[in-house]
Amino acid sequence: MINSSDLTLTAIGADIKRKNADTLILGVLKKDDKVSIAASPLAAETTAALEQSLLTLNVAGSADEVTLLPAVDGTKVKTILFIGLGVKDLGELTDEKLRRAAGSAARQLSNAKTAIFALPADSIEQVAAVAEGVALGSYRYENFRSKKNDKPVLTEAFIATAVATSKDLPSLLKRAAVIGRAVRGTRDLINAPANILYPESFASAVKDHSKSLPLKVTVFDEKRLTKEGFGGLMGVGGGSVRQPRMVKVEYSPSKAAKHLALIGKGITFDTGGISIKPAAGMHAMKSDMSGAAAVYNTIAAVAELGLDLKVTAWLCLAENMPGGASTRPGDVLTMFGGKTVEVLNTDAEGRLVMADGLAAASLEKPDVLIDIATLTGAQMLALGLRTAGIMGNEQVRDDLVAASDAVGELAWAMPLPEELRPTIDSQVADLANIGERMGGMMTAAVFLEEFVGETNGQKIPWAHIDFAGPAFNEGSAWGYTPKNGTGSQVRTLVAFAEKMSGTR
Repeated sequence: MINSSDLTLTAIGADIKRKNADTLILGVLKKDDKVSIAASPLAAETTAALEQSLLTLNVAGSADEVTLLPAVDGTKVKTILFIGLGVKDLGELTDEKLRRAAGSAARQLSNAKTAIFALPADSIEQVAAVAEGVALGSYRYENFRSKKNDKPVLTEAFIATAVATSKDLPSLLKRAAVIGRAVRGTRDLINAPANILYPESFASAVKDHSKSLPLKVTVFDEKRLTKEGFGGLMGVGGGSVRQPRMVKVEYSPSKAAKHLALIGKGITFDTGGISIKPAAGMHAMKSDMSGAAAVYNTIAAVAELGLDLKVTAWLCLAENMPGGASTRPGDVLTMFGGKTVEVLNTDAEGRLVMADGLAAASLEKPDVLIDIATLTGAQMLALGLRTAGIMGNEQVRDDLVAASDAVGELAWAMPLPEELRPTIDSQVADLANIGERMGGMMTAAVFLEEFVGETNGQKIPWAHIDFAGPAFNEGSAWGYTPKNGTGSQVRTLVAFAEKMSGTR
């Protein structure tokens, strides 16, 4: 269920004349009325002729623009794919724009198992950006088609660069491959239909995938959840015939000096429960487990990279259905750890399962707690469909935003206004599960903060990521981002873990 396909990434010298491949990828930019092929490895005369052809075809060099032409003399490829770099000159080409161009080319490739990416890559950082873009862009999901696409998938990418012999490149290429697998694996879980991916099968997929990694997996079934007082998970999942699960995944290297805990929302389908959602668009609620998919694949990547950091992932898995045993509006749930919550809206269920996860993770007193969830529609109203909101302890929040910026993901630091806390007071319980409607993204975070534990009399450093918009792309594909499951925030979390371990 989690993507097992792989992609080989290899750096080669800039002289590509004798390299066999199906397709050669070249970058295009346009300034004024001149089309240029950036860092062309072809002979000057051949390059000039191709540039004239592209000008005749009105190629604009814009991001995601592809043009396919037959191969030319001096190469051993079958076709040449030109990808717009989205800039007018190379001085504007950031690593992220390069990453997106490589990813867009990989995503739009057809009939190519092998390709040479001869994009501007004069430094090891640029090579890493191209490699990561290729690893993110080469993705296809057709697990449930009776007739598979007969076009080949890219399996081997050669990155042409003058720094191919650098001793630092192998580790960067390995990292790009690991990140690519983690993001593709996250997308696979998100894209799986809810009749296939539900709490029990999600837990089984994690156990199967973890067998080849130094990970310990513990699955809490409904009997254990009930016995140990996980009232949020049992309250949300009680209305479904597919009972909830808590999956704890541990990576514990012997030299680890710090401990990072990750909590992921795993609502495998969200009808809203008794407070049922409108039918239009409900099919996309199979993606409400994107947080759990992201934290599992993050810990898998951390294990593959061998970071000296203890990481524990808590996957809070439930299906929110309007069954006879569903939680009703007005019911009171006792969460893990003893706090009580009045459920005023059963469609505000994610914070209930996450509260159990935060409370359980806090007992181990990690150095940092991070939770991630497709939590609120308010996140999309505030920040749109591509930018995640990050709240919590200012240091952790800002470090996460910095990690996001570094890897090219979009995130924005948001406050936790003190006036929102009284709005989640309840008349009959410790808390209500909804409060002030305005600023609902932040109100949900204020609720979650109530379940963050303490160490040495201080709140454990904690941050909350709400990525309801970025997790699932219902619009057109762009850059290395496909339609549907995106794998958003995995790269941010891995980068944060790398910094915490002292690797970056």
